[in-house]
Amino acid sequence: MLLPAAGLFAVTLLFTACKKLSSTDYQPSPAAGLMAFNLATDKPAVGFTLSGNVFGNAPLAYSSYTGVYLPIYVGTREVRSFDYTTGSTLALATGNFADSNYYSAFLLGANGSYRNVVVKDELNTLTTAPGKAWVRYVNAIADSASSPLVTIGSGGETTVNENAPYAKVSGFVKVNAGAVNASVNNGGTIAASRTITLEENKVYTVLFSGLPNQTDSSKAVQVRFIQNGVINP
Repeated sequence: MLLPAAGLFAVTLLFTACKKLSSTDYQPSPAAGLMAFNLATDKPAVGFTLSGNVFGNAPLAYSSYTGVYLPIYVGTREVRSFDYTTGSTLALATGNFADSNYYSAFLLGANGSYRNVVVKDELNTLTTAPGKAWVRYVNAIADSASSPLVTIGSGGETTVNENAPYAKVSGFVKVNAGAVNASVNNGGTIAASRTITLEENKVYTVLFSGLPNQTDSSKAVQVRFIQNGVINP
């Protein structure tokens, strides 16, 4: 499961080239960093390959992710997601991975319709700011053709207030650190909100996922979030 508000841990980023971010000494060179997510509601075990090579150490359950940015070779590479139990391909995409940069791969979908969304995470451009955190969102709500309204804000300020089509991954924006409200609503079949706690100078992704009109709470529309990293001065 993705990390709840009370259970966040500091994600260790794996590259020393990006001096603004926490890092360790381990890295292939040159290398990019990739974090993968399984947000396909009806797929309990998903694997990923990069140019035919298995990525990660274990299959990802629904609403889980790799936990950190894993080091990968750079260049233009095919990103394939597959059903771990059958080996069948779910979706294909192409990513262009550059040295010392960070990326996310999201598997979205349900009911036989899936897609891989690969985005560059612009962590290298983020800067520290007193009392601020950085946050973005992903609309992974399958069949959300109505482009529900997404709002994210704190301290009396609404930083994000926009309609989000299915599969949209927003850019990172600054919000007041502390209690932050995140919600998604289309006035009918989609309605979920949550207050999350974000820490100063840390970077987060809010994930709106699930299926509209679901009575199964594990598959219903919900708000989750993960920590991408920490910005160092």
